[in-house]
Amino acid sequence: MSNNERIHVLSTSIRGPLHKSLGLPCQDYSCARSTKNKLVAIVSDGAGSARHSKIGAKIICETLCDLLINSDIKTIRSDVIKAISIARQKLLLHRYNQSKTSADFINFSATLVGVFYHNNKGVFFHIGDGAGIAFQNGEYSNFIISEPENGAFSCETYFYTMEDWKDCLRFTNIENVNRILLMTDGVTGFAFSNDFYKIHRNFLIPIIEYLEKESRKTYAVDALRNTLNNRRAQRLNADDKTILWAKL
Repeated sequence: MSNNERIHVLSTSIRGPLHKSLGLPCQDYSCARSTKNKLVAIVSDGAGSARHSKIGAKIICETLCDLLINSDIKTIRSDVIKAISIARQKLLLHRYNQSKTSADFINFSATLVGVFYHNNKGVFFHIGDGAGIAFQNGEYSNFIISEPENGAFSCETYFYTMEDWKDCLRFTNIENVNRILLMTDGVTGFAFSNDFYKIHRNFLIPIIEYLEKESRKTYAVDALRNTLNNRRAQRLNADDKTILWAKL
C-alpha cells in the first residue's frame, strides 16, 4: 500500500427471503474503521434461532472496530481476545438494562469474521462460519482464505457468545495483500467451491473489478445489493447476506 493512498471500504447487508417470510429483520451486521494505513473490519451473522442475535451481531462488530483501531500487529491477538471479552460484558450490561430480554447469552448468538491490517501485515480473526479472503500482490490467483468452521453437523456453527468461545477463535496471518473480502455464510455458498480452497471467479472477480472502477459509493453499494438480491443468489441461499470489500 502506497503511503499516498488511503483505504477504501464498502459493505452492504440484505435480508434473505427466509427471514422475509418469517417476518424477521436482517440479523447480519458489518463495521469498519480505518486510518491512512490501518484497517479494522468485521462482519457478523446473528443466529436465526436467537431472539436478539441482531443486537449480538451489532455489539461485537462495533466494539471490536472501536477498540482494535488502536491496536498494533504485535499485540493484535491478545487485543482481539480482550475486545471480545469486553463485547460479552456489554451484552451482560444490555441484558441488565433491558428487562424484556432473556438472561441467556444464547439469545444473542452471532458469528464473527474480522480482519486487522497495518503496514502490510495483518491477521484474520474468526469464530464460526462466514469467510475472509485476502488477495496478494494484485493477483486473483494468489490469496489467503479464513475458512468457515461448522459444528458436528453442517447446519451448526460456533458463536462468540458460547462459554468456550476462546477454543473456537481462529487466527490466520496475512501480509502483502491489497484487496480483502469478508462475508457471512449467506454468501460463501456461491463465492467458493465446495472445498473452500477455490473461489468462484465468475462471481467474485466481476464484483472486485466493478468496485475498482466505480468511484461513486452509492452506485457501488447498489451494485453489491443487486448482486446479493438477484434470483440465483436468493435461490442458492435464503439466509441474510453481507459482503464487505476493502482496497488497501
